[in-house]
Amino acid sequence: MGRTRWGLMVALAALPACGSGGTPAAGNATDFADYPTLVGRFAEEADLSQLIAREAFIGADEFYVSYDTPAGPVYAGGNWSDRIDILAVEQDTSGTYSGPYILPLDYQQPERWTEIPDRPIRPRQLRVEQWHRFRESFFDSVLPEDGKAGVVMHFDSDDYFLYHNEIGNFEARLLIDKPADYTIVEQFSFADLIGMGVPQLAVFLEGEGIAERRVVFNTGDAGRYSLPFLYVDLDLPIAVFVRHAESPREGAVSGAGTQIAQSVGHVAHSHLGSLAVRPVSSIYRLLFVAADAAVETVRPTWLVNLESQPVPPINEGPGMDLDEWEKELDRITNREATLGTIDYLIDGEEYFTRLTDAISSARELVYIRTYIFDNDDVAERIGTLLKRRSNEGVDVKVLLDGLGTIMATGAEGETMPEDYVPPASVRQSLERGSNVDVRQARNPWGAGDHVKTTIIDNAVAFTGGMNIGREYRYEWHDLMVEVGGPVVEVLRQEFDDAWAHAGFMGDVGYFFHKITPHGHRTGEGGYPVRVLFTRTGNAEIFRAQLAAIRNAQRYIYVQNAYLTDDAMLYELARARKRGVDVRVILPLAGNHGPVNQSNILAANAMLEHGIRVFLYPGMSHVKAAVFDGWACFGSANWDKLSFRVNKELNLATSYAPMVDELIERLFDKDFAESVELTEPFPARWSDHLVEIVADYML
Repeated sequence: MGRTRWGLMVALAALPACGSGGTPAAGNATDFADYPTLVGRFAEEADLSQLIAREAFIGADEFYVSYDTPAGPVYAGGNWSDRIDILAVEQDTSGTYSGPYILPLDYQQPERWTEIPDRPIRPRQLRVEQWHRFRESFFDSVLPEDGKAGVVMHFDSDDYFLYHNEIGNFEARLLIDKPADYTIVEQFSFADLIGMGVPQLAVFLEGEGIAERRVVFNTGDAGRYSLPFLYVDLDLPIAVFVRHAESPREGAVSGAGTQIAQSVGHVAHSHLGSLAVRPVSSIYRLLFVAADAAVETVRPTWLVNLESQPVPPINEGPGMDLDEWEKELDRITNREATLGTIDYLIDGEEYFTRLTDAISSARELVYIRTYIFDNDDVAERIGTLLKRRSNEGVDVKVLLDGLGTIMATGAEGETMPEDYVPPASVRQSLERGSNVDVRQARNPWGAGDHVKTTIIDNAVAFTGGMNIGREYRYEWHDLMVEVGGPVVEVLRQEFDDAWAHAGFMGDVGYFFHKITPHGHRTGEGGYPVRVLFTRTGNAEIFRAQLAAIRNAQRYIYVQNAYLTDDAMLYELARARKRGVDVRVILPLAGNHGPVNQSNILAANAMLEHGIRVFLYPGMSHVKAAVFDGWACFGSANWDKLSFRVNKELNLATSYAPMVDELIERLFDKDFAESVELTEPFPARWSDHLVEIVADYML
């Protein structure tokens, strides 16, 4: 469902604070009849009337607001003290704004409150017309003057597109509702807008003859999930929006029993069903996994023969010959590099803003392949956009890894909005009321499709480490890239192959797809960009990076959360023993307990052999490495699953400007923000047992 909120912007201040109030000046219908308001667009809603406060005040822990409805007055409110640490806000002298704050109406009742706090704060109430005038003047100073352009504001869990429409009026829409023919020229955080808006609000109130420093705007926002009231305290300053209730969810909601049943059913179908529909690929994968496990089991202890070798100084000479290295890669992969362009999208704000923009502007197709399509609020927002675009005639396909998605949707997110109710089935949620075509990749013998790619109109593509979910947007450090040019065709072909194999015809459908000629128009030009894969029986990403470590002469930078492959650790230690500057970034707190314990032993071993180990403050999901000017990044972890079992896709390039940008924007920045390990971690006997499990199972 599309949602447009006029009430949002400019939270230029506020929430419950302390102090004296002013005389209420509640608006009425005649006050704002000439100021039309865009209401929330919800097809199922019958009542889109504005909520205009009759009375509003604040107690020590609760806020109170009453308003009229066609059925009579409503008395509503909720708790603010359990969501906002007002003391911390008052004591903060850094000038950093801690909002935005959004308080839900916890209750709405026809009876007047039975208990009203003594000496409540009664802020001055301002009319919808006043809100509109201030909002217009402020955003006239923020928005670009050129037509068909706007800015994005990141507000709490929502991203908004702000712009002037074709007749010059200001509009604010959720980013997923951005007009397709408008471009994004800049992004702001809510704190940025606060800094710009507070002085203008003070001037506005003075011009209105309002001396009070605490005010409540009636915004005129209407409908479910609207923001009809904004409380502002200019002295703190902080801003608090009051939110109307959400619409109830359609369909089944998530529960532990549902996830268990889905997991059991999917695993059974992945093995028994795949033997019937995908017999060739299933049996081949089983034989490969069994043979690989046997090889892993007899591998000797990996660092014994390096313990007696001293750690030399860092080499000062030249790095490896990149022209010769690219020829070596041609031999390793049996193909030449493709042309293309790369734009790095570091962290969720950059990626999800650009992804949403690209999907909302798509004219022909949106093809998504992802390991996890979660059922949290961020994933549902992307799903809502995909559903709308599919109903507007865009060809939308979503290929998700069955087990990866089911397991992720069964996990409880710590930062999930407390009033959010997730759907039980991602697939059913995407397909309900839309033309989105969804397929699930099966997981025979534990193998997953760990690739993350999105194709837009065969013109641009996105790939890297991020799935569709809240942690990737708000919580984790991660890397995606946007690519253009002929390399997009390679990613499109990979999607088509995986899509055909996941269909009901399985191996037969895949066979006929492969023998059918294909060709899609893509962009031209660029610089060499190489696509690397992990496929059953072809550990291409592993072999390429292993060879890069052996060829490196000056430096190797690695960032990966899942560094459990012994062969790679051994080669990194060997590289350091021949004078290469080897640096590895690990997350301080990973998201898998066994991997965390295995990383402790890996970090200690690397430190012992002269490798510099950096601990990133938080969870880094980045999967990138640079070897003497050759960069490799994508979906593959440095573990057995990514190197030998799962389907993976990485990009690589020796194009100096892009390698330098990756070092500057990612590695240099993360080295500076991380803590370098100088003493080994305390290791327990159980860590060694877990390390064995991590080596073979993760």
